[in-house]
Amino acid sequence: MHVTRLGLTPLKGTRHAERSAVELAAHGPDGDRVFCLVDPGRERVVRTVEAPTLMSTRVDWDGTRLTARLPGARASGVPRPTGRRIRVDYWGRGADLEVVEGPWADAFGQLLGHEVLLARTSRAGEVVYAGPVSLVTSSSMRRLAEASGHRVDPAAFRATVAVDTGTAPPHVEDGWAGRRLRLGEAEVEVRGPLPRCAVVDRDPVSGERAAGLLTCLGGYRRVAGQILFGVDAVVTRPGRVVAGDPVEVCEARLPLGRG
Repeated sequence: MHVTRLGLTPLKGTRHAERSAVELAAHGPDGDRVFCLVDPGRERVVRTVEAPTLMSTRVDWDGTRLTARLPGARASGVPRPTGRRIRVDYWGRGADLEVVEGPWADAFGQLLGHEVLLARTSRAGEVVYAGPVSLVTSSSMRRLAEASGHRVDPAAFRATVAVDTGTAPPHVEDGWAGRRLRLGEAEVEVRGPLPRCAVVDRDPVSGERAAGLLTCLGGYRRVAGQILFGVDAVVTRPGRVVAGDPVEVCEARLPLGRG
């Protein structure tokens, strides 16, 4: 097995950009979902499934400068801390954020058609739905492609790591729960299957409605009311992962709780 794709996004909801290499820090992929947009009227993090046009924007973050390329606009600069801290809803749980100043709120507000704030997360994983690392496999994507009759782009699942699993059966990754994976220099421990939403039915570059993958997937991967695809994980040994790196399943351990 080996890594075929790596990806992340510095600003939650924007295009999940492919990377040739990713640094997996103790908290997760370095530079992933450092920022998010907040709807101040609803006091919650802007949801990609409700604002899919965000996927048409590309955001880069070098640790100092944040650059967003939107349709017909560009916003770039150094985010300035305001000292204004807010607690908002993120899919039913509270997220503690700090509002930052710069040109991004206006640019994204015009794109979305309503006021937004740009905020920086106070800790890693603050606006990540599940574990900080997510993985999908070629075996499972092949099964979905056969069932749907459409090519399945791994970018549609916005996973940190896509793994070529060769001739392994579909959803082989389910059996990795509670086990460790070596990915290049890094190591992660898999927690379990990931619930999916309608974002997978959107083109990962334009955000426009594409093939109805979620309905198809729900026909054979619905468990306790949730549609599952791929797995999430936590980092147990930080390190650099490069596209093409080998992936090795290590010994089993007790499954981690999902709390």
